[in-house]
Amino acid sequence: MLSPKSAETVRATLPAVSGAIGEITTLFYEKLFTSHPELLRHLFNRGNQANGSQQQALAGAVAAFARHLLEHPDSRPDAMLTRIAHKHASLGVRPDQYPVVREHLFAAIAEVLGDAVTDEVAAAWDEVYWLMAHALIAVEKRLLAEAGGPEGEVWRPYRVAARIEETEDVATFLLRPADGAPLPPSRPGQYVSVQVQLPDGARQIRQYSLSGQPDGGLQISVKRVSADGRPGAPSDDPAGEVSGYLHAHIHGGETLRVSPPFGEVVLCDDGEGPLLFASAGIGCTPMVAMLSHLAATGSRRRVIAAHADRSPATHPFRTDLHRLTGKLADATAELWYEEGVRPEEGLRHELPDGAGEAEPQAGADAVDSVTVRTGLMDLTQIAVPAGTTAYLCGPVPFMKAVRAQLLASGVPASRIHYEVFGPDLGL
Repeated sequence: MLSPKSAETVRATLPAVSGAIGEITTLFYEKLFTSHPELLRHLFNRGNQANGSQQQALAGAVAAFARHLLEHPDSRPDAMLTRIAHKHASLGVRPDQYPVVREHLFAAIAEVLGDAVTDEVAAAWDEVYWLMAHALIAVEKRLLAEAGGPEGEVWRPYRVAARIEETEDVATFLLRPADGAPLPPSRPGQYVSVQVQLPDGARQIRQYSLSGQPDGGLQISVKRVSADGRPGAPSDDPAGEVSGYLHAHIHGGETLRVSPPFGEVVLCDDGEGPLLFASAGIGCTPMVAMLSHLAATGSRRRVIAAHADRSPATHPFRTDLHRLTGKLADATAELWYEEGVRPEEGLRHELPDGAGEAEPQAGADAVDSVTVRTGLMDLTQIAVPAGTTAYLCGPVPFMKAVRAQLLASGVPASRIHYEVFGPDLGL
């Protein structure tokens, strides 16, 4: 907890720091990368730096941590710390990098706030920083130990055993340990980091959810993105440089450096209550992994798998979604397509054997447990059972809308879990 003297100082200065924290973090990254350009090339996501989302995430985390210390002096924001620690562990962040961050962050604070940063103010915020840093270091050390790798070693070579084209812009890569050793432990919903060396020599890292875990391997599915985040041809812009590289150069037989699985948004097996998976676009990857696990274990829980996409042609794992919900004892799939379903894109050929013809029902196309609607996802159109636990993944605006719909339906916030692809700016 904060010392009483520091708590008083932080409380008095938090409005000023919060008001300037966007400027502070932008300047911080400029100073950090000027002094340590290797961090931008080999650790930080150049795409997130280019669009400013990483700065926003850091600003929000620092302010939220300080505010929590003031409002709840006898506890820590463990949910936020755990989420950050999983990201750091998967990137290979080291304890000796925290003093480097502190040096340039406080230099930026002093430059932006000027004379307002007295020795007393600097000492108080230094206490905040190290409370957060030491908490993260401890969690990251534990996570790495649980992953089972050599101490301090994150990266392991994996051979690309196969590549599957899911859609025009989504490819699945089956990865097997190059050394033939057992896989690290994983849980449905987790992700791995993949490090690739780009043509300019930078070793950039991106994180991809596990879309499955076939025998003896890990499976990731990668959406090719362009600079504006929409599907399309690979771009030289940092926003799409790693996905573009994987799509253009990885076809099978190559070796990739991959981290153990991490991530705190995982399927909870302890319970029999209803589950709802809501995804959009490539956000379906952790949901498919969770559905696969439920089907493999013969779960009899009530399951609603809701997915939104532009069209059936852009929907990854469409066949798998139908197959997995068909295998479960009490599962339905609810699909929303912005462009609707044209007659030539009928669902009959994709359904499990014996599923039958597509029949219109209540303004939607329904085939056994699969219902297809036109437009944006609207969970108020379906009955959400009492006691539902929900998992969300997709673009942040999508998750904000769906979360609001679930809250309005009576699902408590504590039962709504979400995974963000990129810096977590909060819902």
